[in-house]
Amino acid sequence: MAQENGKLNINRKKARLQLSNGMAFEGFSIGADSIATGEMVFNTGMLGYTEAVTDPSYLGQILVFSFCLMGNYGVPAASNDRDFFAKQGFESSSIKTQGIIVSDIFENCFHHDAFLTLSQWLKLQNVPAICGVDTRYLVQIIRQSKTLFGRIIPQGCENVSLDKFEFLKKFSPRQYVDPSKFNLMASVSTKEIKHFGTHGKTVALIDCGAKWNIIRMLLEKNCQVDLLPWDSDFSKSSPDGWVISNGPGDPKNTGDLVERIRKDVLSRQKPILGICLGHQLLALASGAKTKRLSHGHRSHNQPVFCLPERHAFMSSQNHRYAVDKNSIRPDWRLWFVNANDDSVEGIIHKTKPFMSVQFHPEASSGPNDTGWIMDKFVKLL
Repeated sequence: MAQENGKLNINRKKARLQLSNGMAFEGFSIGADSIATGEMVFNTGMLGYTEAVTDPSYLGQILVFSFCLMGNYGVPAASNDRDFFAKQGFESSSIKTQGIIVSDIFENCFHHDAFLTLSQWLKLQNVPAICGVDTRYLVQIIRQSKTLFGRIIPQGCENVSLDKFEFLKKFSPRQYVDPSKFNLMASVSTKEIKHFGTHGKTVALIDCGAKWNIIRMLLEKNCQVDLLPWDSDFSKSSPDGWVISNGPGDPKNTGDLVERIRKDVLSRQKPILGICLGHQLLALASGAKTKRLSHGHRSHNQPVFCLPERHAFMSSQNHRYAVDKNSIRPDWRLWFVNANDDSVEGIIHKTKPFMSVQFHPEASSGPNDTGWIMDKFVKLL
């Protein structure tokens, strides 16, 4: 049950989480007074809730935080100008999850950078949320289900927050939505080319739902960044290197993006780095295949093993799809594997400056163990 000023709040409005497997959970509404539907996923991080919910990779999903208490340090203020990209704590301009579920929430935060409470921010962004649910048990249910969908329904609520993203507009509140069946690029990608930085090598960042920390890190490493819409004509860009960003959904449901990467990016022989969804897209463009994992990787403590260096790293991950190890082409080699299930975590070309990783070297939130991969890419420019 949520706390306010150190006391249990027994007057908070009730809310209900309904799952597609027939199960239901009752809790208390801490977000917007609207109905949301999406795929059930989870995050095991103790911190970084603002980074997580603004990560475009969570588009169309209801995010469950397994840690027992969220909102401890509130939400920092965000500017509305171009400098927002440099603001720590946010990975996009708005919350991208359909809703969130927490065990308990702390409303009386005292952090020096706090501007809003988590609950206030959720209401401001029109995102429904529930507290008072056993989230660790809920995570077990999600892990035992190949695919699980949910609906958040505040008590007495008839409003529907389905028009937040284009692909959701045709659904009713009684339907469970599987976001992976749709091309989600238009809902997360920039609508126009944007330029960041004034000196150094130029990196073209294909925006499939890019986290802002990718841009921050490239700028810190003295690079210029051209942020390209996912559907732009890549043949008109002449950068020193390419980054294919993270993003939501099934890599096969991205229109002609894979073909354009094969035709206009791989053919250039310039350094390429794929991250998360970008890793899967680059693999598909190279001729490999992707598959849906029975259990997605969604945590800050996913161990990955670097085969050439025989060294392990902790990584931040959020994905359901992976590259099929048996489909990797002969001119590519396996670079990283997951230490838990041996799934593909990275591939690298044997002779050309092409590489990709399934995890997030830019972290935010999560461990910075693999930040050296960004250095490796920049040195190739």
